[in-house]
Amino acid sequence: MARVSFQTEFMFKASPSIIYLFITQPTAIIRWFCDKVDNVGDDYTFSWDGDEESAKLALDIEDELVQYIWHERPDEFLQFRIYKTPITNETILEVTDYCDDDEVQEQKDIWEVYIKKFKTFCGG
Repeated sequence: MARVSFQTEFMFKASPSIIYLFITQPTAIIRWFCDKVDNVGDDYTFSWDGDEESAKLALDIEDELVQYIWHERPDEFLQFRIYKTPITNETILEVTDYCDDDEVQEQKDIWEVYIKKFKTFCGG
């Protein structure tokens, strides 16, 4: 099955600084994204129900962009881009992820669940 990238966007009332904290700090990441995260330097290991995936923090622009490149799939990444809308001044979190081409909607639904949990911790 071919793997494809997809993007999905979420609106937040929280500031870019708060969003940035929740996508870079292990103690904040475990609140909404995974069960456990360990990091040594730029290497991160994310755990869900005993399954692990490791990644390298490849891009880190404070309050704007974070990209983790997966060690086992170096052509795939998980990216978070943060920006403000010019009209409403709301914060947008754009997520770029990868999955099998027949699972895009399912993965977007999973991201909806993650972000719903995320919003409970950062004030929506």
